[in-house]
Amino acid sequence: MPPLFAESWTPLAGGAFLDERCLLAALTAFAVSLAAGPWTIRRLARLKAGQVVRDDGPRTHLRKAGTPTMGGVLIVLAILIASLLWVRPNLEVAVLLLGLVGFAGIGLLDDALKLRRRHSRGIGARFKFALQALLALIVVILLDALARPHGLADLIVPFDPGVRLDPGVLAVPLAWFVVVGTSNAVNLTDGLDGQAALQTALIVSALGALAYALGHPDLAGVLRLGATPALRETAVVAAATAGAGLGFLWYNGHPAQIFMGDVGALALGAVLGILAVESGADLLLFLMGGVLVAETLSVVAQVVSFKTTGRRVLRMAPLHHHFELGGWAETKVVVRFALVTLVLILLVVVGLRP
Repeated sequence: MPPLFAESWTPLAGGAFLDERCLLAALTAFAVSLAAGPWTIRRLARLKAGQVVRDDGPRTHLRKAGTPTMGGVLIVLAILIASLLWVRPNLEVAVLLLGLVGFAGIGLLDDALKLRRRHSRGIGARFKFALQALLALIVVILLDALARPHGLADLIVPFDPGVRLDPGVLAVPLAWFVVVGTSNAVNLTDGLDGQAALQTALIVSALGALAYALGHPDLAGVLRLGATPALRETAVVAAATAGAGLGFLWYNGHPAQIFMGDVGALALGAVLGILAVESGADLLLFLMGGVLVAETLSVVAQVVSFKTTGRRVLRMAPLHHHFELGGWAETKVVVRFALVTLVLILLVVVGLRP
C-alpha cells in the first residue's frame, strides 16, 4: 500500500489537473455506486438486513419495512475508491477521510443493533452521541493542531465578501458543534426516499466548489478570502462524495430499493461538517443547509413542546413527516426541499461575489 502522504496514491492522480481529477472522482464514485448497487441490494436482502419502520410513523411508510438498509456502506466505499484513485493526499484529506470512516463505523454499529433487535432504536442515544462527540473532537483537534498549525480557518461571513471572522477561543467548540450537528442533521433528514442523498449531493457540491476556489490563489484572490492550497485536494473528495450520492440515488429514489441507514447518513453529514470547518464555511453551511437545520430544529421543538406542555407543535417530527401528514406526496416533499436547498446555495454564491 502506498504511504499515506505520498505525492499521489496512484499514477492517475499524479498525471491529471485538479479540475480533471474532480470530474473523474465524481464519475468514478458514481460508476462504483451504480455498478455495485444491484449486488449490494441482493447481498443485504440475503442477510435479511431489512429496514425497521417506526410504528408511530406515516402509514404509507409501513410498506417500506424489509427494504434492504445499510446501503451507506456502498456510498462510503465509492468515496474511498474514487479518493484513492484521484486524490493527492495531505493532512486535510486524511482528517476528512478519517471522519468519513469513523462516523460510518458508528452508524454501522447502530444499524447492526437495530437489525439484531428488530427495533427502530439501535445503540442508546447517549452512547451514540458520546461516540460522535469523541470522534468529532479528535477530528477537530487534529485539524487545529496538525493540519492547521496557526489554528482553524477563520469564518467566512455570509453576504460580506472578503470578510473573515476570527472566533477566537470558540473556534474549536464551534467546529466540534458543526461536525456533530451536521452529522445528526443529515441522519434526521434521511426519512424519505432519496432525500438525504439529494440534499447531501447539492450541499457537498457547493462546499467542494468553495474548496476548489480557496485552493487556487487567483480564484481566492477574486473572492478576497485568502488562498489555502491544501483545500484543493478536499475538493476532489467532495466531488467523489457528490458522485457517490447521486449513484446511490439511482436505487434510493422513490420507491427506494435500498436505504443508506445510519452508516451512510452519519458519514455524509460528517463529510459536510468537516469540509465546512476546513474551509471556514461554518456559517455558509448553516445557510446552505437550511433544510437540514429546519429538520433538526423541528425535532427539538417537538420534544421540548411535548415535554413542557404535553402538546405537539407539528403533526409529526422531523419536518418532512409533518408535510407528509398534511397531504404532500413523499416525492413532492423531496423535490420541494431540494429546490429550497438549491435556492439557498445560489443565495450564498451571490453573497460571496465581491
